[in-house]
Amino acid sequence: MNGATTTRELRDPGKPASLRGSSPECPNGAELRRDALGERLGILCLAAPALLLVLVTMVLPVGWLFWLSFLADDGSMTLEHYRRMLEQPSYARTFRTTFEVSLLTTGICLLIGYPLAYFLSQLPRRAANLCMIAVLLPLWTSLLVRTYAWLVLLQRRGLVNTWAIEMGLWTEPVALVHNLTGTLIGTVHVMLPFLVLPVYGSMIAIDRDYLKAAANLGAGPVRSFWTVFFPLSLPGLATGALIVFILCLGFYITPAVLGGGKVIMVSSRIANDIEIFFNWGAASALGVVLLVLTLAFMLIATRLLRRSSVLGGAHAP
Repeated sequence: MNGATTTRELRDPGKPASLRGSSPECPNGAELRRDALGERLGILCLAAPALLLVLVTMVLPVGWLFWLSFLADDGSMTLEHYRRMLEQPSYARTFRTTFEVSLLTTGICLLIGYPLAYFLSQLPRRAANLCMIAVLLPLWTSLLVRTYAWLVLLQRRGLVNTWAIEMGLWTEPVALVHNLTGTLIGTVHVMLPFLVLPVYGSMIAIDRDYLKAAANLGAGPVRSFWTVFFPLSLPGLATGALIVFILCLGFYITPAVLGGGKVIMVSSRIANDIEIFFNWGAASALGVVLLVLTLAFMLIATRLLRRSSVLGGAHAP
């Protein structure tokens, strides 16, 4: 290493070597630039198969979906499908039902999943692993099988109604399927593991010394939970809620079977446009609008979470 390079490195140690070497004072600047370019090309070649896979499986299908949404029945370009969504109230009801089911499912999963994850986090590791198997067990069963199992259990002469009448909870069969109630029961059962897993992972990562420090400072168990444990578990809770909500937006099988055609979500409307009316343009327009709304919701949620984490870090001791 020559004296000029050593002097420049000492003068500006924070600047990358590739930038330091590009100075006219360094005789090896051109060689360093060639090495940096070769390194970038090598990284690009290594990433090329993954980029090609993303292009084929994600970018091209989404682009094709956008293109179909602007095609009329005669092949010309039109905004008819989007204009129809604004003019017909049935589309607004479909989107309202979709977001209503997604929000209710997310809320019920939060009420059930957070206490369950907290209970698992307080168990010994071996017992928690055994209980976690029970949480993951529904994921090993086909979604269609689970949905029809709920249809059998919740029908008017199903096991739930029979036991409830025998125990005196009600005197005649209650409609638990082919309505919003049955749809929520099925969707909550399917989505609950997707909330428990990130919340449980966030809880077991919390250092228990924080709770001991809070107890040494005079905080009781309840206050320690709400002021220390609960805020630290919020990232996992927010992640799980976001996953559940986004997955519910595209639900098809469970609402179609347990809703009985009375709970029409966007996915069911898309299926009807293709299977019954063979209208790919209308179905594509619905898919595009749902995709845009989902991306907008994810962007808003991400910014809110980032802002809350920044504010929480600002108030941290």
